Amino acid sequence: MNLILIAVISLGAIALVLAAVLYVASKKFAVYEDPRIAQVSEVLPQANCGGCGYPGCSGFADACVKAGSLEGKFCPVGGQPVMSQVASILGLDAGTAEPMVAVVRCNGTCTNRPHTNMYDGAKSCAIAASLYGGETGCSYGCLGCGDCVAACQFDAIHMNPETGLPEVDEEKCTACGACVKACPKAIIELRAKGKKSRRVYVSCVNKDKGAVARKACTVSCIGCGKCVKTCPFEAITLENNLAYIDYNKCKSCHKCVEVCPQHTIIELNFPPRKPKEETPVAEAAKTAEA
Repeated sequence: MNLILIAVISLGAIALVLAAVLYVASKKFAVYEDPRIAQVSEVLPQANCGGCGYPGCSGFADACVKAGSLEGKFCPVGGQPVMSQVASILGLDAGTAEPMVAVVRCNGTCTNRPHTNMYDGAKSCAIAASLYGGETGCSYGCLGCGDCVAACQFDAIHMNPETGLPEVDEEKCTACGACVKACPKAIIELRAKGKKSRRVYVSCVNKDKGAVARKACTVSCIGCGKCVKTCPFEAITLENNLAYIDYNKCKSCHKCVEVCPQHTIIELNFPPRKPKEETPVAEAAKTAEA
């Protein structure tokens, strides 16, 4: 009986000593977490897409609280309403950010860019890109395996079976950038959504010289520079035989669309163009020819 009592007392003493050690350790090595981090994290959409540039929503919440400013910080999934809630919690100015949307900069459809061979490997753009240039003469364009579709958590991008190209649903797109990271050819980029969702961009990333690029795809940019000369806002640059439109400078006058001989420049969500009225001189010339 005495042995049992001694054993119980010994175990109790050991338990008390260990509890004291754990208590001291918890106090000494305790990590303080600002309660506002949890509050900010709670209002975030918890998509953990990484579109904000941080490792998940908790990482973004931590960065917002510790930075003491929301400048340069934006949740693409939650948008301005969520950022307003975050600002309210932290007592900061939410600021404003221009809505962005993913844009596919390749118009190499099956018609515009005929196939010259057939890829019979794993259905992955990343794998196909590491093996060869693609099934067409253009080694810069879309491979059509749909890595971008698999990467999108919001069902905002799908492959068009007729064109063989991905298409973005701008109503669902949150501009998280997952499709941009997934594309090994870098043909998808995030651009400003634009007023009334109107956008003008060069739908080509081919950097080959004009004749080579046009042979591979009938709507490729040939680097002629007509768009650069036409733009009144200096929004277009020409580098490595490829034109690029800076959406920060572009005013959507879409004059460049009219002069592009390859029809490479795309205008989205603009009203239909009115047919140009012929001048009296042109009409007289036609009558004389007749």
